[in-house]
Amino acid sequence: MDVRNIQNPSFLKSLSVEELEALSHDVRQFLIQTCAVTGGHIGANLGVVELTIALHKHFNSPEDKIIWDVGHQSYIHKILTGRGQQFETLRQYRGLCGFPKLKESDHDVWEAGHSSTSLSAAMGMAKARDILGKKNHIVPVIGDGALTGGMALEALNNIGHDRTNMTIILNDNEMSIAPNVGAMHNMLGRIRMNQGYNRLKVDAESILSRLPGGSRLRESADRIKDSLKYLVVDGAFFEELGIRYIGPVDGHNFEELENALTAADSINKPVLIHVVTKKGKGYHPAENDKIGTWHGLGPYKLETGEQIKGQTQGPSWSQLMSDEILSYAKNDRRVVAITPAMPVGSKLTRFQSELPEQFFDVGIAEQHAVTMAAGLAMEGMKPYVAIYSTFLQRAYDQVLHDVDRQNLNVIFGVDRSGLVGADGETHQGVFDVGFLTQFPNMIVMMPKDENEAKDLVYTAMHYEKGPIAIRYPRGNGLGVDITEQRTHLPIGSWENLTEGQDVALISYGPTLATLVEVAKTLTDHGIQARVINARYIKPMDTTVLDELGSQNIPVVTVEEGMLNGGLGGQIANYMTDHGYTNRIKRLGINDEYIEHGDVDQILEDLGLTHDPLVRTIQQFLK
Repeated sequence: MDVRNIQNPSFLKSLSVEELEALSHDVRQFLIQTCAVTGGHIGANLGVVELTIALHKHFNSPEDKIIWDVGHQSYIHKILTGRGQQFETLRQYRGLCGFPKLKESDHDVWEAGHSSTSLSAAMGMAKARDILGKKNHIVPVIGDGALTGGMALEALNNIGHDRTNMTIILNDNEMSIAPNVGAMHNMLGRIRMNQGYNRLKVDAESILSRLPGGSRLRESADRIKDSLKYLVVDGAFFEELGIRYIGPVDGHNFEELENALTAADSINKPVLIHVVTKKGKGYHPAENDKIGTWHGLGPYKLETGEQIKGQTQGPSWSQLMSDEILSYAKNDRRVVAITPAMPVGSKLTRFQSELPEQFFDVGIAEQHAVTMAAGLAMEGMKPYVAIYSTFLQRAYDQVLHDVDRQNLNVIFGVDRSGLVGADGETHQGVFDVGFLTQFPNMIVMMPKDENEAKDLVYTAMHYEKGPIAIRYPRGNGLGVDITEQRTHLPIGSWENLTEGQDVALISYGPTLATLVEVAKTLTDHGIQARVINARYIKPMDTTVLDELGSQNIPVVTVEEGMLNGGLGGQIANYMTDHGYTNRIKRLGINDEYIEHGDVDQILEDLGLTHDPLVRTIQQFLK
């Protein structure tokens, strides 16, 4: 079947098991071929082909609400709901989103790029259904990795206590972005190995239902089962919460999936179907991935799975930072690294391998990671929390309440700061400056290049007066010659990269490389621009600002982040508060979410590339 021609999932209702298996093969081949060109979350999607088809065959979307946790495993859902023709634009600029998107289809009922939200959303949708007297099904699909998130456990507790009718699909592929960790993961492993209880339960119920007085016998049997289940299987964890457990079910077997879904329909309470799948199924390189490389990646060679990498200048920012932290940890046992399930993404696998006792992967638990770091710091340790900007948002209160308020020496490595590209608006790291700079004790910094990154780490490691956040972008560095010497950069000190009195261009991070080129072009037009490296976003260098104010030099701030709460706004406030009358132009992201696409193209649209910046600055000075 040419899956590009699928318009909606209704055709699945009449297909036999053999036809469903043939469709699964076709969908898998389509995914492997198209993602080789576009890149994407191929491993997760190859693992849920049969599961997604089974859900759309059994339920009636969009009346029945299928809620994808995280959403990176929704490619098959998109194909079955009529978007196969658009897959060549997947994660491309103004193309098909890699996550569920409300404006794309009525079948996308919940948007999510962060994990562990589906159960809470399902609880809300189910309660709305019940209050409004509707009869539709609510079907959250959550992975075993996402189940380690505290929000998911909070929702399970509420759903079980309230006995809210829904069918929870637990997609257990033993991995999330990296190999899963924690007691919940180990419990699910024990369940996978022990299927005797459920076979016994189903067989007993079938026999009792056919006997005279079966209902009374069943009540007695239920009491026996309640005792027996604790001896046989850890599915009792869910049952004790008030959620009926069915499984484990082979997630690649259509008959098993349909039987489990049918059984769930007859139970008027929350049901959890434990589905075991294989991440990357059907494509050898993805199947054999043990560290999460195939979770999300760029284009690859179809025949071998080898990733097609573009030209890079310097080392990966994430690798540079983690290796630098490792160099200190080797000589100081107080230095430890913490990550919320991102050892691969934040390039901490070497740290994990060489210093396992000083490394902590806490699972998808950003709040716990931050407060654990606070506890370590309280006892004299020097914790480094490597966390994506977009995920740091999830631990806002912990950064504020547990770290900053107590003024603890925690270093945050804010990975993926700035625009990230293909993952889109749920992952753009453009909000952290606005909330981190609000915290009274927090130091916020961002290096312009690799050497300055090492100097800022050196400075942070020797700082003992409170928390520090070091922002760094996705991708690779500028390729500068890296020196071994480390320099202490005084807190709050800025740096002149060019000299000029006609206009001051202020920014931080790799954006400065563009501004230096802009300054050269402006010189050709008779404008002398002073480019200032605001490597300390907080505290600002007030000596520099006072100098600019006293000379009344026009100021242009440029940042790859939100204008609200950004450095430009803070500079403007300082100038106003101190009676300076400089003309100020702030350039950045103005009160909007930025969708997926090539970063350079997005920057062009925002007017933050060379030519638009030159034009804007010229017009501003006129």
